[in-house]
Order: sequence, then structure tokens, then C-alpha cells
Amino acid sequence: MAEFSTPPTIDPIAATRWQRQAPAHSPWLHDEVGRRMEERLAWIMQKPAAWCSWEPLYGSLAAHQRVAERYPQSALSIVETQPVRAAALREHLSSPWWSMSRWRQPRLHWGQPEAGSMNMLWANMALHNHPNPQQLLQTWHRLLAVDGFVMFSCLGPDTLAEVRAVHAEQGWPAASHEFTDMHDWGDMLVQAGFAEPVMDMERITLSYSSAQKLRAELRELGRNLHPRRFGALRGRNWLAQLDLSLARQLARADEEGRLVVTFEIIYGHAFKPAPRVKLQGESVISVQDMQQMLRQGRTQGE
Repeated sequence: MAEFSTPPTIDPIAATRWQRQAPAHSPWLHDEVGRRMEERLAWIMQKPAAWCSWEPLYGSLAAHQRVAERYPQSALSIVETQPVRAAALREHLSSPWWSMSRWRQPRLHWGQPEAGSMNMLWANMALHNHPNPQQLLQTWHRLLAVDGFVMFSCLGPDTLAEVRAVHAEQGWPAASHEFTDMHDWGDMLVQAGFAEPVMDMERITLSYSSAQKLRAELRELGRNLHPRRFGALRGRNWLAQLDLSLARQLARADEEGRLVVTFEIIYGHAFKPAPRVKLQGESVISVQDMQQMLRQGRTQGE
């Protein structure tokens, strides 16, 4: 099994910068993916007593609302890692249309919850632009209780294949960094301590009336984080050539000449198992793991 720390061909410094610059609202694609992921919760019979919503403002506030409505009696922790988006989210949640009281949420906590206190961690479209996703998976694992589960989504490697082809034909550097395959995400979940990972993917095809509309939406979804991306400013002539190439190669007659691009969406789901310790001459385990092992032992003995 391969070792992972970052996605393929990602620049961690640029990815960290994007974490700070990402819009303080939910892109349409995130809302749609979040809606589809929320529907998958119908397959899970376990209702979490407490769940964590990870960066819901950019990830999809609409999907966050749907999950909160599905679990109205569950305690909720909201994590927004960037202060600007945290302030914007608080303002959203205090607006009259939101009305948290109608869900009768028993407890609402801002910031990272205590380790081992969550039964579900919900993260929509958060991993593929993160500077160190393996570290993020480990953080999620630490926050979950034993038998708790993570639900996440992200972009997969077939995303924007059409735009990549345009750049390749013109001899330009890659249009974006590469995205991690769902099988590698499964390996990374196991390495982070999760068990029984279930990975799924689908392709969403979107069409745009112009290259300008396409580029505007892509700027909301991220940046080119490839380490060997073009390192200087592009000129107007290059931008005009890009738009012309996109219009020529992405237009489809069966879509009335609209520009068509593909997004591969990966969904992941995995549980946190009880900790296992290999006994040696001297073994060191955390207090949290020891408490969880003792609780599991009492439960099995009943």
C-alpha cells in the first residue's frame, strides 16, 4: 500500500493560500453534490447523537441544512477553519430565514469538538484542494467516537478532462493539479485508522453558454495548484486564444452548441473501529484509546 501525504501534483503552499481565499458562499456544484450525498444517509440506519459539519459555508450551506433537518435531535458542532468564513456563517445562521430553533437542535457548538465525541463527521467537497488531506483525515478520525463514521465527497481524476485536453493540444502546462483516485482515497482512509471504507463515484456533465461563463464558475471551485503551472501573468492574447479553443473544442451540437465539461464526483464513507494495541515489552497508548477500549470491554461483557 502506498504512502500518501498530499494529492498528486499539488503545491501545498498554493493550496494553503486557496484555503484562505475560497469564497464565503457555496458554489452551485457543491450544493448539488451535497444534496446527492445527503440522500445517501438514507442507507445508514445509525442516527448520530452528535455530528460535526466541516466547513459548511463553502462546502454547501444547503446540504448542511438538509442534514440538520434529518437529525433534528442530534447535537451539532460546526467547524469553519477560516475566520472570514466563520464570521459569514454566523451571520447566515442568525438571519431570520435560517431559524435554527425550528430544528430543535439540543446543542450547538462552534469550533472543533472534543476528541472522540462525534458519531458522524460530514465534509462536502473539502478534500481535493486541501494541502494535506491525509492529515485532515487523521483529524476527522480523532474527533469521531468508536463506531462513528465520516461522510465526504471530493473531485476525482476525470474532472475537467475536456479542459485538460485543450491545454495539452496547445502545448500549455496542465490546466489544474491532478485529483486523487477513489481507490487511493480508500487506502488513505485505512492509513488514517478508518475501517470498512466504501467508495463510490459518478460523473456530472455541465454545459455553459460561453467560455467566459465556464471560467467564472471554475474560479469559484478552486485554482490550478499544479507545482508546474504557468508561473507568470497571462496576457489578453492568451486569454482570447483560450476562450476560442474552449469554444471550438467543447461545443456540442446535441447541446445546441453549449460548452460541455465533466466533473467526476467521489463519495466516501468509513467507520472508526475500536483501537487495537499490539502488546510488546513496552506499549504506549493514548488516554482516549484506553478509555474507548475499556468502554468496549464493558459493553461486550454485558
